[in-house]
Amino acid sequence: MTKILLIGNGAREHAIAEAIIRSGRNPRLYSFMKTNNPGIASLSEKTCIGRYDEPEAVVAFARDTRTEFAIVGPEDPLSHGVVDALKAAGIPAVGPPRALASLETSKSFTRNLLEKYRIPGNPRFRNFPSLTGIEAFFDELDGVVLKPDGLTGGKGVLVQGDHFQTREEALAHCRDILKTHPSVTVEEKLEGEEFSLQCLCDGRTVVATPPVQDHKRRFVDDRGPNTGGMGSYSCADHLLPFMDAAAAAEGLEITRKVAAAILRETGVPYKGVMYGGFMITRSGVKLIEYNARFGDPEAMNILPLLRTDFVDVCRAIIDGSLDRLDIVFEKKATVCKYVVPRGYGLPQSRPDAASASSRIEIGDVQGARLYYSSIDQRPDGLYMTSSRAIGVVGIADDLDEAERVAEGAVSAIRGPVDHRPDIGTGRLIRKRIDHMRKLVGERV
Repeated sequence: MTKILLIGNGAREHAIAEAIIRSGRNPRLYSFMKTNNPGIASLSEKTCIGRYDEPEAVVAFARDTRTEFAIVGPEDPLSHGVVDALKAAGIPAVGPPRALASLETSKSFTRNLLEKYRIPGNPRFRNFPSLTGIEAFFDELDGVVLKPDGLTGGKGVLVQGDHFQTREEALAHCRDILKTHPSVTVEEKLEGEEFSLQCLCDGRTVVATPPVQDHKRRFVDDRGPNTGGMGSYSCADHLLPFMDAAAAAEGLEITRKVAAAILRETGVPYKGVMYGGFMITRSGVKLIEYNARFGDPEAMNILPLLRTDFVDVCRAIIDGSLDRLDIVFEKKATVCKYVVPRGYGLPQSRPDAASASSRIEIGDVQGARLYYSSIDQRPDGLYMTSSRAIGVVGIADDLDEAERVAEGAVSAIRGPVDHRPDIGTGRLIRKRIDHMRKLVGERV
């Protein structure tokens, strides 16, 4: 019997919990959550509600449940040193210590690491602890991207043309960022198509999972504000319609070099998930950012396809034996669509913002999988909160069928809800392919 502690309370962690319970190693799951997730709770022997910035509470729960190892889902506990505290208590974890989680929590750390070790994939960039020199660097770039140095919940990146237009506006944003963050990273604006490559890392061996494309914009046709992610898709051939095997290999090679650089720089092996957000551009694959954990929603695309026992994968990460484990993913397509309150991502002054506390009902979702995110289970049913509610995942032999399964399941969820009906559709995929052909020619 393997006793495993899961830290996290979102849909990503619900998918992780499902992968744990699916194991043939007779696991017993214990979950530490910031708020109660009824999906995770239903799979757990015992749960504890607490704060992610109190590592001692996590350690106390781990000791109480006699945890063999822990899995950290979100970035917050990583940034607060939960893995460090568990290690001090003799409990290993799938997830990096706080210093290595800087790969996600500090944009400047990551850019400087790639620059120091001459790893390809960096755009032109500079880190600024003050406004001094920012305007001069603007003059060197055709377009700019602004990134606060620190955690922003996936919503802090500001792109010229989307979030601001002029240099004056960019400078004003930098001024605001520096009021709350130690520095701002200014980068050249890239053009291309993004993909997520979530890699498993034991400190020396790096194994890629199938690439996924996420959709952060709130509304159809990639309009509206950025969100934590409205949905994502993956393909049965473990590529994406606009990318070839060479691009996926390029992303993996960058990640392998980053893992080696972290070990060389710190002397500490990175054990966990190294999730790279990449962009295919005219000049090759470029790194947008790294996350130090599975993506949300991207975890929901790849974990249901994992045929290798997930508990074995976690142990191999901890033991440094990934090179001796055959990690296999089913050749299926997936489409994830997030069901959200109608007012999600909109100003609180909007009348539909009240939808955030509404009750929802779930009908027959056929063969789709549901992963709860911000859902409150009350005696009279399920209620939404102000954030994303349920990740709905369709899995099939091809993308068209996976999209049909996901869309059909979304329509079975009743209440003041919304979603992106275009995610995974042929029309939106064609738009991506046409964009890449315009950039790189008929190679796509």
